Amino acid sequence: MEWKRLNFDWNQARAFLATAEEGSLSAAARALGLTQPTLSRQVAGLEESLGVTLFERTSRALLLTQTGTQLLEHFRSMGEAANRISITATGQSEAMTGHVAIACTNGMATFFLPEILKKLQAAAPDLQIEIIASNEMSDLRRREADIAIRHARPQDEGLFAKRLRDTTGHLFASSEYLDAVGRPSHPSDIEKLQFVGCEYPERMLGLMASHGLGLTVANFNYSTASVTMALELVRKGLGIGILPIDVGAAYPELENPYPDFEPIEIESWLVAHRELKTNLRIRLVFDLLAEYLGTKQ
Repeated sequence: MEWKRLNFDWNQARAFLATAEEGSLSAAARALGLTQPTLSRQVAGLEESLGVTLFERTSRALLLTQTGTQLLEHFRSMGEAANRISITATGQSEAMTGHVAIACTNGMATFFLPEILKKLQAAAPDLQIEIIASNEMSDLRRREADIAIRHARPQDEGLFAKRLRDTTGHLFASSEYLDAVGRPSHPSDIEKLQFVGCEYPERMLGLMASHGLGLTVANFNYSTASVTMALELVRKGLGIGILPIDVGAAYPELENPYPDFEPIEIESWLVAHRELKTNLRIRLVFDLLAEYLGTKQ
């Protein structure tokens, strides 16, 4: 088999990666500090070098082709590796100091961040990490946090966002609770049971109705804005709760009380100010979070 040697400029690869992640040439050009014609030429140059079409160009948007989608993850890996090489080559990870604030829900902070922070400590032991564990959305533009993990894509074009691996929310209840009240086999059965709700249970009614359950506020004997508190209430047999699948499944005393319930899709986005392009300590933390939490395929 004859192998074709590929020659392309890393700047072209960065142009493609930024365009794919930002969704448009104009947004990608702003992110990289380039003019739009320059960025467009770099993307076209990469397509010519590879002999493929990466984007379908329509009047309204750029859409990744099947080939572009397949290559995107490879270029993302190259970009993250390039950042790590840059940091290591300059000795920045060893000597990196300063403060980085990460805003996320208390569930994310409790169940996922500790393991990530262990890896971060090994890479940059002198960094000072502040964890803002709150369901309130921190304002990155006002520097209330450097990095945020959110469940919706930000609309502010001044922010850089990378979509993480999605997860799903499922019904969970303790086996003790279900032994006492019976395991429902029909929506009418589950509609008679107690639920552990979010901070404002009335906001859940429409969502639950769209998934086939006609609940009322009276079903929610307990409510809390804290995922960790909701988990403990469910574990103690105080009702049924909706928990991320990888959280609820970690506790053997919990089970799905109604397998016919359609899981709730939960998006996750890693968000930072565009300054992360030039701020090595924020970029290091951002890339590690993206690597550990996974990006959407």
